[in-house]
Amino acid sequence: MRYPEFIKNGDRIGFCAPSFGCNVEPYRTGFDHAQEVFARQGYQTVCGPNAYAGDGIGISTSPDKCGKEFMDMMLASDVDAIISCGGGELMCEILKYVDFTRLAKSKPKWFMGYSDNTNLTFLLTTLSDMAAIYGPCAASFGMEPWHEAIHDALALLNGEKLEMAGYSAYETNPDKNPEHPLEPYACTEPRKIVAFDPVGGVLNNNVGNTIDFSGRLVGGCLDILAMLCGTKYDQVKSFSEKYSGDGLVWFLEACDLSVFGIRRALWQLKNAGWFRNVKGFLIGRPWAGQQDMMGLDHIRAVTDVLEELQVPILLDVDIGHLPPMIPLISGSIADISYDVDEDRFKLKMKLE
Repeated sequence: MRYPEFIKNGDRIGFCAPSFGCNVEPYRTGFDHAQEVFARQGYQTVCGPNAYAGDGIGISTSPDKCGKEFMDMMLASDVDAIISCGGGELMCEILKYVDFTRLAKSKPKWFMGYSDNTNLTFLLTTLSDMAAIYGPCAASFGMEPWHEAIHDALALLNGEKLEMAGYSAYETNPDKNPEHPLEPYACTEPRKIVAFDPVGGVLNNNVGNTIDFSGRLVGGCLDILAMLCGTKYDQVKSFSEKYSGDGLVWFLEACDLSVFGIRRALWQLKNAGWFRNVKGFLIGRPWAGQQDMMGLDHIRAVTDVLEELQVPILLDVDIGHLPPMIPLISGSIADISYDVDEDRFKLKMKLE
């Protein structure tokens, strides 16, 4: 695995829009302010030509322009790291314009984003052996004041913090809106991770111990991963074999999928062989639309499919669309520990 150099004071952070751009509120004002904040902290910033674009369908502009912007910024000698402007819907359509073979031979560079950006964070790791960061997009850095998770994302980019513990509460009803674009996360709901022990398949109230596992982190938004499965971009089998000595820890979260959609997607990936050499799963909190349906909740949507793999599963972890989110280095080795009784989570990333 190839790891980029961490950024340092004076380095240049690039912003590109391979998915949505920051052309509407509250994202435009948040993005503008984020650039001011980075400048105050001693970083230079540069915007790609599509950063404020909004003429595309499900992305900032046409797929060829999005692909060119990303490639140009990844290969630019005067850009030290890249943060995606936002998520979106159809980043998959830019992939034909991304040369992962060339990127595999280029100097590695940090790319950070989540959701639709799984198209890049996942494929940079599995196709180009380049670590990437599954973390917040650009406008989130414009909130005032910064939540601890935003501090963690920058601390990961500059190499100051490789061990994460998660956060005590999460947001379900954001205060940020077009009239209040810089509002911080409104974290009102207490976090409670659900632990699934492979021995007997029991949940929290019967476990009463600490769950420990480790492996190479890989994953992202389940909506995108299921779409990539079986395409020419699916090189998971060879990636898994290459790193079979480490084993894989899959981090997964969903955006638009219902609980049945989650279950079907996991069934698909399992039967496609993606979970060979798996050591454990980190599953993000379900988004607002993922309500119980026909007797199926978001816990059993996962565990009924994955329990036969006989590995630990931690659910409702701080990953994904219900902030705050732990920034994760896709491709890194993670040592994970969860004290069930104390609800104490620890994830340490190693660049090996």
